[in-house]
Amino acid sequence: MITDIESATPALCRLQLGSELRQLRQAAGLNGRQVVRKLLWSSSKLTRLETGDNASAEPSDVIALCEIYGASKEKRAVLQGYAAVTKTRRDWWQSAAYRPVIPPGFKAYLGLEATANVVQNYASEFVPGLLQTEAYVRVIYDHAHHGLTEGELDSLVDVRMTRQEALLREKSPLRLTAIINEAVLHRAVGGSTVMRDQLSHIADMASRPNVRVQVLPFSLGLHPGMNGPFVVLQFSDRTALRPIVYLENLSDAWVCRREGDVERYEEAFTDLQAMAPGPHESLKLIKEAVKEH
Repeated sequence: MITDIESATPALCRLQLGSELRQLRQAAGLNGRQVVRKLLWSSSKLTRLETGDNASAEPSDVIALCEIYGASKEKRAVLQGYAAVTKTRRDWWQSAAYRPVIPPGFKAYLGLEATANVVQNYASEFVPGLLQTEAYVRVIYDHAHHGLTEGELDSLVDVRMTRQEALLREKSPLRLTAIINEAVLHRAVGGSTVMRDQLSHIADMASRPNVRVQVLPFSLGLHPGMNGPFVVLQFSDRTALRPIVYLENLSDAWVCRREGDVERYEEAFTDLQAMAPGPHESLKLIKEAVKEH
C-alpha cells in the first residue's frame, strides 16, 4: 500500500490500484467473467483496470468493484484516492507533445519503468535505452521511422532522454543492471564518432553506484539470451507489485505478467550475470571497443 498518495505518481497509483483490486476479487472468490457480468462491462475493461493500462481510472468504477468485493470502508477510501490521482494528474509522457509519437505498448512500459526500483536489461542488438546517448537515439529513430517530421523525431528523442533522468535522481535512483552482447559494442551505429561517444557514455554511467554493466563476449558461445532482448522490472516491497517482463520486436511490444514466464526470464538473467565477466573486466572490453571505433 502507498503510504503517501498525495506525492505518488499517477503511474504508481494505477498499478497499485490494479494490484489491490485484483487481490480483492480473488479474496472474494470471483473470477473476471463473473465480475463483468454483474457490471455489464467488457472483459477488457476489467483487465485494463487490474493491469493499470488505462491512462486514468474512474472513481465510480472503483466504487462499483468495491461494492461487489465487499471491501472495507478504509480500503474503499484508499482505492478511491488512487483513482483520484490518476484523474487529476498526468505522467510526463501523457503530455500533448509526446502522446502522438508513443505507441500504446510502449506507454504501458513507461508507466512500469517509472514505478520500478530495479531494471534488469539484456540487450542483444542495441545499447540499452537507459544508457543511449542523444546522437545514438536519433540515428536509430531516424532509420526505423521513415516519414517522421523533425518535430516528431525530436519528441521521440526527448522521451528517451527524459526516461534516463530516473538513473540520476537524488532520491532513490533507479537501479539498472545491463548485460550487453559484445556485438552491440562493435556494430557501427551512426559512424565512429557516435559510437565512441556512446561507448564512453556507457563507461561513465557504469561508474555510478546504481548502474552495473556487464558485457557478454562472443567467446562464451551459447547462452540463455539467444532468443532475443528482454527487460525484467522489479518493484519496491511497499507496492506489493510482482516482477514484470517487457518484450518487443519489429512490429509490437508487450508486457508479460504470467508468473511462470516471468520466473523463466529472471532465471535467464541470473544465468547471464553469472556467465558474463564482472563490471571491471567488462569495462575493459568497452574501452577496447572505443579504440576500435
